[in-house]
Amino acid sequence: QVQLVESGGGLVQAGGSLRLSCAASGRSFSSDAMGWFRQAPGKEREFVAAIVWTSGNTYYADSMKGRFTISRDNAKNTVYLQMNSLKPEDTAVYYCAAGRWTYSILLRTERNYDYWGQGTQVTVSS
Repeated sequence: QVQLVESGGGLVQAGGSLRLSCAASGRSFSSDAMGWFRQAPGKEREFVAAIVWTSGNTYYADSMKGRFTISRDNAKNTVYLQMNSLKPEDTAVYYCAAGRWTYSILLRTERNYDYWGQGTQVTVSS
């Protein structure tokens, strides 16, 4: 059974930073890339960032580029999302996901991911 466990969410003031972690485990765990998505109240889930395990190639949603950084630790099967200069509109539940694709266009779509974490709440106060 594959498990993705997010951590690091919380309450932060606008302009602050948070680092989310996503640890993957399970005997059958195998993926080519990991992604972060988020869902704000009343909105659809949206792509945030993705990273390919082997190459380290990264992809970002335009609105997060320059503020968010995705990274990975292959030895720990863990992916991180460093979020800086946070804004109230970044408030959402953040989910990590594991997928078998490495192409940018595919990694931006949630249906292309096989496993999902339970999500971690990020709240940015103004």
